[in-house]
Amino acid sequence: MMKENQQPAEKTQLSRGLKSRHVQLIAIGGTIGTGLFLGAGQSIHLAGPSILIAYLVTGLVCFLLMRALGELLLSDLNTHSYIDFIKQYLGDRTGFVAGWTYWVCWVTIAMAEITAVGEYMQFWFPKLPQWIPGFVILILLLGLNSVNVSAFGETEFWFAIIKIAAIVALIAVGIGMVIFRVKTPVGHAGLGNLVNYGGFMPHGLKGLILSFQMVLFSFIGIEMVGMTASETEDPKTVIPKAIDNIPLRIILFYVGSLFFLMCMYPWRYFSAAHSPFVQVFTNLGITAAAAIINFVVLTAAASSCNSALFSTGRMLFSLTYGGQGKFAKKMGRLSTRQVPTHALRFSTLVIGFAVLLNLFMPGKVFSLIASISTTCFIFIWGAIVLAHLAYRKQAGRQPKKRFKMPLAPYSDYFILIFLAFIAVVLCLKTETLIALIASLIWLVLLYVIKVVQERLATTK
Repeated sequence: MMKENQQPAEKTQLSRGLKSRHVQLIAIGGTIGTGLFLGAGQSIHLAGPSILIAYLVTGLVCFLLMRALGELLLSDLNTHSYIDFIKQYLGDRTGFVAGWTYWVCWVTIAMAEITAVGEYMQFWFPKLPQWIPGFVILILLLGLNSVNVSAFGETEFWFAIIKIAAIVALIAVGIGMVIFRVKTPVGHAGLGNLVNYGGFMPHGLKGLILSFQMVLFSFIGIEMVGMTASETEDPKTVIPKAIDNIPLRIILFYVGSLFFLMCMYPWRYFSAAHSPFVQVFTNLGITAAAAIINFVVLTAAASSCNSALFSTGRMLFSLTYGGQGKFAKKMGRLSTRQVPTHALRFSTLVIGFAVLLNLFMPGKVFSLIASISTTCFIFIWGAIVLAHLAYRKQAGRQPKKRFKMPLAPYSDYFILIFLAFIAVVLCLKTETLIALIASLIWLVLLYVIKVVQERLATTK
């Protein structure tokens, strides 16, 4: 007879219900968010057309990061998440810090995006209380994620399709306007707009360097493919394909869309406080532009919340799986559909509480928390690379391995140098420096908690 907390053998592993198209679109969705549609104006304001260089360089770093992650994932397909590799190669303490940091980061991201959903809905319904749309979306997404992993994949698939359609439409319009040199309120569309307003790098090297921090954070979520490996039908084929397509997606969706935006309309006329997509189409006389982009960013925010629920649920399950405490035993269990329902519900409860708390928090406090969570991703990505370095050192050359990190270990060192460079850039502005210091305090605090837990366990 089975004990209360014991599960059938086939129910102790997450189901492999994600198809190739799901993982491909999850990977795309992870690289396209509100950071592009809303936040690009600020980075363009800093660097001008040279922002394209920042996206290309950061895109290369993210591709190499994902190749390192992919090699780790394919080395053991039975792991629940990439945090297991960090634990294995960097130790339990580092794994504990990375896992709980990742969980808190996604909770905070979901908190920000759910709040944003309410703000976007007020575009059409100004008198609608901000908390209602966020609450409704949160409950709907929890229900979808609780059904099975395929429901999550299908939802994310269609969210990604909307974002892709918006960018493809923009690029198509941009190509037409550049070819026919369409007249605009401030001149004509054309390649000359990239160099005619202070040159390609109007604010010099400093402007380009300062823009890297915002560009890097716009790629947050790209590592989420590493959370899907244990639930993918054919991970040996699907994961490498999804990762190897990342450079093409980055060039097409980020570089392509921003390139044609700045060709259609001079970068100097973009406002740092508003979406460049809305500005361009509104100035071209397309009055529905604001409503269209608002719908796109609404779905992007919902997509980010969907990803957050998936990530927090799986991460909490991974962190508590096999634990002996009452909380761990409950969170580390799967439903009959092989979904970590308890972990999903707990994560949703925390996110929902955070949204209500946000109503009573000053805007600056909320922004600081969001900045701290995004800054922590530098540590998480760095931990992935260090785990890969340790894995390669332990595994040796492995000449017959098909999906290897190119130019390792030098490519690993290149990523680490880049992340260190971003940390230095964060020190150049007061608000980002505060977020960096707060992030370091958070990481040290988690490490101390883990050490105390270990010592308490040994004294029992």
